[in-house]
Amino acid sequence: MVQFIQAQNIGLAYLEERFSLQLAEDEAFFPEWFENLPGTTDLEKPDLDRIKLHFLRLVKYPPLSEETVKLVVLSPLLNLAGFYDEPFYMRGEQSIEISAEDEGEIIRGRIDILVIQEKFWLLVIESKRSSFSLLEAIPQALVYMLANPNQDKPAFGLVTNGSNFIFIKLTKQNTPKYALSDEFTMLKRKSELYQVLSVLKKLSQILS
Repeated sequence: MVQFIQAQNIGLAYLEERFSLQLAEDEAFFPEWFENLPGTTDLEKPDLDRIKLHFLRLVKYPPLSEETVKLVVLSPLLNLAGFYDEPFYMRGEQSIEISAEDEGEIIRGRIDILVIQEKFWLLVIESKRSSFSLLEAIPQALVYMLANPNQDKPAFGLVTNGSNFIFIKLTKQNTPKYALSDEFTMLKRKSELYQVLSVLKKLSQILS
């Protein structure tokens, strides 16, 4: 009998056991989040400062829902990074299913935002309420990235609770491997939102 499991209930240990997922320790596996990043322009900086201002104003009146995080933080970031332009197009709330061979289990979930180019899944974004730890979102994002039908190209992901951000890279050739970026936060005196946009711009350049 097939057992259905919700993606939000999955942990890294399960993915390592069922899908042989491995953490890549070598920095050379995921240079896209720190190497040769495009700079932030003088026109972009006021927009990024407004994103921070709007977010900090909203968190005064909790709870801050996933939908608000998408509207206030993710949407303007994706727009600035070029993900609303050709050759990309956006889809939201997409259902996925993934199963491990001979395990009799199917994982189900819904992707918050999916950026698609030529029918390939390029960027998965799993937003969480501002009070959630990003560690809770990483396994769920990896489930969605494992469901990417394109085996030959890496998939990139981003998890955020609105104030903090972690990028993910996954490759699926032979043994699935993943790596994480450092965690960025907009809550420092010198906001790291500029770096987040730089990484997103870098990914849009690579994937287009």
